[in-house]
Amino acid sequence: MIDRRQFLLAAAAAPVALAAPVEDLWDGPVIDIHAHTRDVNGNATHCDGAGISHAILLTRANQLDNAKAAQAAHPGRFYISAAVTLTDPKAADILTQAVKNGAIAFGELKNPVQADGPELQRLYALAAELDVPIMVHFQEFPNSPKGVFFANGIKNLPKMLEKYPKTKFVAHANSVWGNITAVNEVNTDYPTGKIVPDGLTDKMLGEYANLFADLSANSGQNALSRDPEFTTGFIQRHQDKLLYGSDCPCHDGKGQGRDTGRLIGKCLSRETLSIIKKQGTPAIFRKIAWENTCRVYKVKA
Repeated sequence: MIDRRQFLLAAAAAPVALAAPVEDLWDGPVIDIHAHTRDVNGNATHCDGAGISHAILLTRANQLDNAKAAQAAHPGRFYISAAVTLTDPKAADILTQAVKNGAIAFGELKNPVQADGPELQRLYALAAELDVPIMVHFQEFPNSPKGVFFANGIKNLPKMLEKYPKTKFVAHANSVWGNITAVNEVNTDYPTGKIVPDGLTDKMLGEYANLFADLSANSGQNALSRDPEFTTGFIQRHQDKLLYGSDCPCHDGKGQGRDTGRLIGKCLSRETLSIIKKQGTPAIFRKIAWENTCRVYKVKA
């Protein structure tokens, strides 16, 4: 007879079996790289409603049991990405142990440090050593009264991409998508209007093989929706570098519980996937929704 921990570890190691979502909205499997861990059935409920077959659960490294319980309840459907407080002197040791315990990635890493500071650099190096992707939340302008910044200095990211060529960087959040245009929009949460070509994010994705972009959250959806003409070309150019993620707060994959902010009453997952499907070919949609993540995160499909 095995104990609870052994059972959870065994469930996490089980081979992937394609889940059958309640609604096959997307003509094939979809994996969400940015699903924050809910209760044992909460992630499955959201995925079923949005037509998502698999998801990577973003979980604090000291709370992996919550994600492992979801894995055990829904075998083959969920993976784990582990996060820590970047200023913790034991951060590298904690994340190393998390990978040994089944995590397949680092992230979301979201703390008020510099993008090229020592806290993140030690984890960029560790991610290369352990051969796992590292997702960082880049946000250079405050959207709270406290004026907090996260991974400040995205203009220095090219230096990090060059310094750590074996690290798989997954860039996420407002500064990533605010820099999709060449016009300075760092003081606006969700900028609108036409996109000016040759923005920093567009150039980095084209120049650095080790950079990938997480399309999740309001910031990703906003970037894709504000200028459809630009989006068509952007998705075409970077079809091998874009990864679908949701970071969706709704409860049921249909918008229930989303009663504030942008897209009230709508599911962010559905909204983002709909844009990708409309703006790209079926082959490109499959890459962004499934194949790229399987390759970058080493998901065995």
